[in-house]
Amino acid sequence: MTISGSLRRVGRGRKWLALLGFGAAVTVAAAVGALGVRNTQEEYADLAQPGWAPPSWLFGPVWTVLYGFIAVAGWLVWQRAGWGPALGAWVTQLVLNAVWTPLFFGAGRYGLAFADIVLMWLAIGVTVALFRRVSRPATLLLLPYWAWVTFAGALNLAIWQLNR
Repeated sequence: MTISGSLRRVGRGRKWLALLGFGAAVTVAAAVGALGVRNTQEEYADLAQPGWAPPSWLFGPVWTVLYGFIAVAGWLVWQRAGWGPALGAWVTQLVLNAVWTPLFFGAGRYGLAFADIVLMWLAIGVTVALFRRVSRPATLLLLPYWAWVTFAGALNLAIWQLNR
């Protein structure tokens, strides 16, 4: 094996470790969001909800897929551009994502949770715009997330209004 072949193998290994790192970051955000929050399904079921509210069992599978997309999108941009404004926006939206669950379920602050989700929606929009300059596949991976957060924001607003 040549030195250049060994370096390529190390480089490929580093890329896959980085993907695990992005997956870990998303997992930490989800875990932080869930810290100190219990019985979310029961709390959700007890809330006055609009007729178009989805069943509580749907949220887990949807978020699992979306978190996977978010991780891969960040990784794709990192591979092409490294750390910069695009990944700064990615981190910002992820932090806002982590804050929402404790606000909504832990504290029952539906209005504050709505403010957070609006900021998250805007941060996702900035992330999409910055990712678009770097990677089309990364941008496309974030669009279902942005759509879901749009829906979740409308649901948050409706629940806030119905449970005043």
